[in-house]
Amino acid sequence: MSCANAWWRTGTWCSRAIRDEAKNGLHETYRLAYGRGMITPPPAHIAMFSIAAHGHVNPNLEVIRELVARGHRVTYAIPPALAEKVAETGAELKLWNSTLPSPDDDPEAWGSTLLDNVEPFLDDAIQALPQLIEAYEGDEPDLVLHDISSYPARVLAHRWGVKAISLSPNLVAWEGYIEEVLDPMWEEPKKTERGRAYYARFQAWLEENGITQHPDVFAGRPSRSLALIPKVLQPNADRVDETVHTFVGACQGDRAAQGDWTRPAGAEKVLLVSLGSAFTKLPAFYRECVKAFGDLPGWHMVLQIGKHVDPAELGAIPGNVEVRDWVPQLAILKQADAFITHAGAGGSQEGLATATPMVCVPQAVDQFGNADMLQALGVARHVPTEEATAETLREAVLALTDDPEVARRLKEIQEQMATEGGTRRAADLIEAELEQRVRLTT
Repeated sequence: MSCANAWWRTGTWCSRAIRDEAKNGLHETYRLAYGRGMITPPPAHIAMFSIAAHGHVNPNLEVIRELVARGHRVTYAIPPALAEKVAETGAELKLWNSTLPSPDDDPEAWGSTLLDNVEPFLDDAIQALPQLIEAYEGDEPDLVLHDISSYPARVLAHRWGVKAISLSPNLVAWEGYIEEVLDPMWEEPKKTERGRAYYARFQAWLEENGITQHPDVFAGRPSRSLALIPKVLQPNADRVDETVHTFVGACQGDRAAQGDWTRPAGAEKVLLVSLGSAFTKLPAFYRECVKAFGDLPGWHMVLQIGKHVDPAELGAIPGNVEVRDWVPQLAILKQADAFITHAGAGGSQEGLATATPMVCVPQAVDQFGNADMLQALGVARHVPTEEATAETLREAVLALTDDPEVARRLKEIQEQMATEGGTRRAADLIEAELEQRVRLTT
């Protein structure tokens, strides 16, 4: 094991601890100074990088908008599929072509195994890097921001000699994450020829670009990270290195550009059912929802079914059920009494921010952990897809909405989230990194 990896696993180097303590204090000093108007950092060129996935782009848009409003020139490298959404922030677009499935593609395009899921990201990164090098030739930024899925961003930051900050839309790695999660998850795939080839190719690509880190450390251990989630959604939060990761909470904005929604007259209770934008091809599940809440006295259900299910597959739709292929989720949650969700990071924090009880029906990746976290917080029920019958869904929703303790816990968490800082704090911390760079180079 290399020294670098040994430190990463133990976190016991005293010299780094001392340096990090000083750095952490510096971050907080700058944050307070910015908040009081004592320091005005010079305008900078900040480059943001992301894949074209709603769950990866939506969480950072308000941060980008805030940086633009503060006078910085922000470029955003994004595939055309989400270019219009990004352009609304005022950022300049740097378009590149991706080989990943688009937001509107059938979710089955992602495959079903671990290697099916991860290989496309590496393939995409390798082919994207030359495009991005060309796009930024002669226009190199002062600072790189990136989504956790954007491997080329960290390679480019290394190439340009500038700081990279991860804007994480979901959980971050805690001390022990590799041993507890990654190693068991990869134990069998690494024994296969395909798994070994994946790691060899990843390592070779990194080394070609002057990076000696192991792929797991490169992908999961950024040098600086802002977690755009409430700390209550972070597993093992007490073991997160907060000299690296800062929880700033949800950065939602008002999402006015997504449209509004009006509660129907006579609707005593409103239920939103949404499984996000990717894992929506579940007509049988939607039929159970209609069966559970159709014609339920006093209830109005908004049912988002995505673009891969025909409403005709649901059968007869009662008058109190509103079927849509897409909805302005936050606008509805501000008026909703309950939320059936896949427990993606975005939906989970929107449910908490609006103090809405949740029934979680997770479909993939981090959603299962989010569902368990929300249930442990006392504000949700975790219902596996195979158990999501009409009776189970109805009982869970009614139990949550009738329980005053659930309402109390949600209010308490909502108040905690309001103190985390959100968009303004994220921008303050990014500017602190810029100011630190100016001081080091002058």
